[in-house]
Parts: sequence; structure tokens; C-alpha cells
Amino acid sequence: MASLAIKGGTPVRKAPFPVWPVWGDEEIENLTEVVKSGKWGRLNGKVTERFEQKYAAYQEAKYGIAVNSGTTALRLALTAADVNPGSEVICPAYTFIATASAAVEAGCVPVFIDIDPQTYNMDANAIEQAISPRTEAIMPVHFAGRPADMDAIMAVAQKHHLKVIEDAAQAWGAEWNGKRVGALADAGCFSFQSSKNINAGEGGIILTNDDLIAKFARSHHNCGRSEDGLWYEHFYFGGNYRITEFQSAVLLAQLERYDELLKIRQQNLKKLDELLGPIEGIEVLPQDERVTSHACHLYIFRYQKDHFAGKSKQVFIEALRKEGIPCSAGYSIPLYRQPVFLNRAFGPRGKSVALPVNYQTFLCPETEKACYEEAVWFTQNILLATEEDMNDIAEAIAKIKEHADHL
Repeated sequence: MASLAIKGGTPVRKAPFPVWPVWGDEEIENLTEVVKSGKWGRLNGKVTERFEQKYAAYQEAKYGIAVNSGTTALRLALTAADVNPGSEVICPAYTFIATASAAVEAGCVPVFIDIDPQTYNMDANAIEQAISPRTEAIMPVHFAGRPADMDAIMAVAQKHHLKVIEDAAQAWGAEWNGKRVGALADAGCFSFQSSKNINAGEGGIILTNDDLIAKFARSHHNCGRSEDGLWYEHFYFGGNYRITEFQSAVLLAQLERYDELLKIRQQNLKKLDELLGPIEGIEVLPQDERVTSHACHLYIFRYQKDHFAGKSKQVFIEALRKEGIPCSAGYSIPLYRQPVFLNRAFGPRGKSVALPVNYQTFLCPETEKACYEEAVWFTQNILLATEEDMNDIAEAIAKIKEHADHL
């Protein structure tokens, strides 16, 4: 093989991978229809209601309440599910901060547990040890689009009478044992932020099969109003967390083509597993027959530096990028090491507050390894490329491995 691109050699590829978002005439037509209607907010229009119904049906849920972000969805779901301020919510330590910050915004205290290195989802075996008299909820993340072990999580929740809010921000169309995520627990929350596989720039949705959760989520997202109350009659405290008709118009178009794109991503995820699995030092995440549909928001493998001349993950990533393969190190630190948690900066302007937990004592070994040593990500747009492009990824990694001594 030729010398490494990072050392001045020729890169494996120079062609770009597919860009994101994917859009077409459908988005333009839907947006134009909303503009011409003059009904731009959900209070006067019908587009958001139509999207809520379609997306809830797609995920096999009874109710959908569209909101302005996935983070808002999580926060409102906790409140609507009657999770009390001051209670503890169990979250994985390896996820985007929104999972935990939503709990904080709901007045709760996040308690972090480790991940299963075979899935990068919360380790269900670690939940019970984290339960205290203050625990009221578990918030599993279907990370990268792969469903968490909902059988084990729901069993623990039922045993200890805890609520479960699925963070499905990366899991549109994902299935666990043939059932769509987001409707497997008390509530499920999705994101439509610009990096997401269904994209409106920003946005989110709460799904539930529970009549009361739906009632309160809908009220809280609309200034505490009741559907059968007067306009200036407010029964609960809430805010304006509504999504616009413009976003819903885009989302309707995005949802229409989603299955087509999901099929491509799933084919390429499988192909990458086949190509990368035989490379010593690259550990692909094993498949689980209970995961009957993977949403493929990320492709993740575990890098083992001992098979690459001891070179760090960051050195490997820099070399891979130079070969023309976009990739990411993922989360750089565990959530419990984020300054906001170490400093208990939950007060105004980051003022420290008294908490019943001390984040400085938390240690999740598998999360630490994922952050500092092992996790390498490919984003979902990479999975929209061709089979030949997947071959380029494997070739680039094999090239780096062969020349690792020269990095």
C-alpha cells in the first residue's frame, strides 16, 4: 500500500460523501402551501396536527405532541409523567447533555450509570445499584439509533415503580422485538434537529399511549391551556414550546422519504460490519436479534490501539480524515465530568447549588474508555453513500493499520 496521506501520501479518496440534509420538491411545495395559507403557527394551522398524527402512527403510538426541540420534549415528558422536582432520574453517562439537562430543567437530579460496551446503550444491569429513595424515573437513550434493552429496563422500572421516558432522539423507525421505540414505555421523545435523520432544522415530538401524559404534555407545551378551556384560561404552568407550521411542513416531506433512506443506511451499516469486522483492532458492535430495526444515526466501532502500534484514538482519527474519510471521536468526556455537573452549576449564571449527589465521585469505566480511547463515529450521511464508498472506508483503515508504525 501507498504511504499514509497524513505523511504526504495519496489519500484513499478525494470524492466527498453525501451531504445532509436530503430535500426535494416536496419540501418546497409543502412550505409554499403554508406561506400562501397565511397560517404559519400551529394555533391557526392544521399542518402540525397532521404531522403529529402521521408520526405517532409511524412509531405505533396513540398520541404525538410536536414541540420546538428534542430537549423540550424530554423535559415536558418528565413533568407530564408526574416525575416530581427534586427526584432523581437515572441516565446513561455516554450521551448528549440534553438527556441530563432536560431532567435538570424539570427540577430533577440526573444520576449517571455506565454503558454496555457491546451496545453503547445504558447497562441495564447497573440500574438497580443507582436507585435511591429519591429515584422516580429512568431515561434510557436509544443511542446511535440502536434500541436499548427495553425488556430489562422495563422489568426494573416495574419492580421499583419507576417511570420510563425513552430518549429516542436518534431512533426514528427503530424497533425492539418488532415494536417501534418511543411507544414502549410511559413516553418517548424524538428530535428533528439539523443533524438528525428526519430534519427540520429544529423540533421534537413527545409520543405516548397514556391519556393523562398526553393531556398534560399538550397543556404544558401551550402555556398551560386546556383543550376544552377558554383561550385566556390557564389551568397549569406551562410555556410556549410550540413548533411552527413551516417546520411541520418540512417534516411531513422528510417522513415520506424516510424509509427509502433508512433502507440505504441499514444496508451500508451491514456492509461496514462485514468489511471492518475482520480488521484486527477494529471491534464492530455485535448485532442483537431483538433489534429488529436500527435507525442508523451513527455507525460506531471500538478502536483498539494495541493493534495500531499503540497510537491513540485521536492520532488514528486524524490519519483517517487525511485519507478522505470523515469521522468523529464522539463525546470527549463523560457527562459527569462536564463542568456544569462537577461544579453543580444548576443555579442562575452557573451558581453552585446543594445536591444529594456528588458528581466528583462518579466513575463509569466503559464510558471513560468510549470517550478517551475507543469510540469512533461515522455520521448518518456517510451511510447514504454507495457500497464502493464503504469499501474505501475499509481500505483506508487497513492502510492506516499497515503503516501504524509510521504515524
